[in-house]
Amino acid sequence: MMEGELLEYGNYTYDYFEYGDFEEPKAKGYVQKETLHIVSVVIYSLAFVLGVTGNGIVIWVTAFKSKRTINSVWLQNLAIADFVFVLFLPFSIDYVLRDFNWIFGWNMCKLNSFICTVNMYASVLFLTVLSLDRYVSLVHLGWCQKFRTVRCAWGVCALTWVVSILLSSPALIFRETVRIHEKVMCFNNFHDENGHTAAVRHIAMVTVRTTVGFLLPFATISITAVLLARKMKQSANIRLSSFSKTVSAIILAFFLCWAPFHTFSLMELTMHHSLYLHKSLTVGFPLATSLAFFNSCLNPILYVLVSKNVRAILKRSCLNIAKQSLRELNQSLSATETVSAPASCAEPAPGEASVCSPV
Repeated sequence: MMEGELLEYGNYTYDYFEYGDFEEPKAKGYVQKETLHIVSVVIYSLAFVLGVTGNGIVIWVTAFKSKRTINSVWLQNLAIADFVFVLFLPFSIDYVLRDFNWIFGWNMCKLNSFICTVNMYASVLFLTVLSLDRYVSLVHLGWCQKFRTVRCAWGVCALTWVVSILLSSPALIFRETVRIHEKVMCFNNFHDENGHTAAVRHIAMVTVRTTVGFLLPFATISITAVLLARKMKQSANIRLSSFSKTVSAIILAFFLCWAPFHTFSLMELTMHHSLYLHKSLTVGFPLATSLAFFNSCLNPILYVLVSKNVRAILKRSCLNIAKQSLRELNQSLSATETVSAPASCAEPAPGEASVCSPV
């Protein structure tokens, strides 16, 4: 593959994997791009620290510290998706810090992109399931009592993971590495002998990603929210629980974070016909991608802030850990004092000081 072919119709995507700088350091606009790189690294680093800590806590609480319920199953799987994703963020941070020089090889290039895409699909599908389950559990009580079980919830989660993996498989097919200007780039390689085929592949992938990963879930969640609101006005027995408020906050955060990314993805398709939006994509896509990735650390934060049960569990767990630590410290100090003290204190002779005397 020649360098000209790559620049002509291969490197269309401007997300954190592909908006690499092919210009010399002193070229016009380099300072602006360098600033964007720094901003991206800061956001990725925050997402990594907060995401690993927050999602780890949610997984720990839902798996070991709370009663196993259907709601905890949904949130546990959502936290697992985000947790696995943020574990791979250091690869992206290193890529940006090296001015988009990928040093981790061909296999990791594919795997890193694959994990990112699986996270996106799994998150939005679990949020869609959460929204549908919330509506059904509040409105169709008879159906819920018959079919809504923890076992069924795990079955739905397994199906969601399978669908997410299948939808993310193009990353394993098209993701490639290429050396250009003494750098190794990790990008989506849609190349074919026929340039039209490459464009069709790109359009198809973005269309599926935007439709299944954003538009259809957004429509489903919006419709169920409207129906639930209407049902609440008609019935005085339906009240939003703390869990429902948590779900609403998580859904709102997801769409606020991912909407810019999908907007720029659709704008990117115009690159097959015109370079008019090149500068806008170069500036906007990195920031939109950073915002989308930051969503992975927002879910556990919102979960803890909104859910009273989680706050109570965390408070109780922290108190237990503190008490246990103090107890172990006291036992350690007591053992030290016992070892260092004389076994017995002999009666001192007249005019002599006691061997147990501190002076």
